[in-house]
Amino acid sequence: MMKIAWITDTAAQLDEAFIQQHDVYVLPLSVVFPDGVYRESIDLTQEQFYDKLRAAKVSPKTSQPAIGEMVSLYEKLQSEGYDLAIALHLSSGLSGTFESAQAAAKMTDFNVYPIDSKIGSFPMVKMIETGTELFSEGKEVEEVVATINEMATKSHLSFIPSSLNQLHKSGRVSGTQAFLSNVLNIKLVITFEDGKTVMKEKVRSNKRAKNSVVSALRTAMAAGTVSEVAVNHCNNEADAEIWKNELVQEFPELKVQVVPLSVCVGVHAGEGTTGLSWVAY
Repeated sequence: MMKIAWITDTAAQLDEAFIQQHDVYVLPLSVVFPDGVYRESIDLTQEQFYDKLRAAKVSPKTSQPAIGEMVSLYEKLQSEGYDLAIALHLSSGLSGTFESAQAAAKMTDFNVYPIDSKIGSFPMVKMIETGTELFSEGKEVEEVVATINEMATKSHLSFIPSSLNQLHKSGRVSGTQAFLSNVLNIKLVITFEDGKTVMKEKVRSNKRAKNSVVSALRTAMAAGTVSEVAVNHCNNEADAEIWKNELVQEFPELKVQVVPLSVCVGVHAGEGTTGLSWVAY
């Protein structure tokens, strides 16, 4: 049996037990505060990040893994006897991590198959889970890669920022828009389309925003293509658990879990953000 490594980044927010069980190597995305660069899950926990974000006078920036770090990892895996690696990364529409993985792969003799997830979070987890299952069934790497690429086109992630304050700080909306949204209780629904985040809807009240996201889930559920969904959040597990319970009541056959979003999402969307993600099969 071939010795296969999986490579991803912290956008996936993989469970530590899964990482250890399936030879997964996680490259950290970084957050750049005025006082230094912090690697997600290494230099900062989620709680520490949001403490710093609340206190920050200048909005932090995000940074992708260095290409040299990728080359070093590929060479290390080759020296340890791995036959190949599949590198699944955050959408190329948001980060240059995937392109760096492609470039790094050309700089070594190691067989690396970079894949653009076209998304982040829970769908990335499902892609890696599916890939490991296919390899255990004896599938060839080309079939595994093709399956994951197909999953990338059927993945969904929408989220609702708690307010537009952080989006304003990070330069995504104007100060006037942020002020009016707070006064009028306007909520944005942001979703992934073709690997990029777009504003899907602008509605009054969080209830309407949630219903807009759940409406897309209802459509997918009616087609019989979704069996599992994640309620995502930026340091807002309490509201995520409430949403999970609401979904379980409406869809008793649906497996629902609560999954934190990468702190790099928190840099832009802000603390309190919630959302839903799934893969349609």
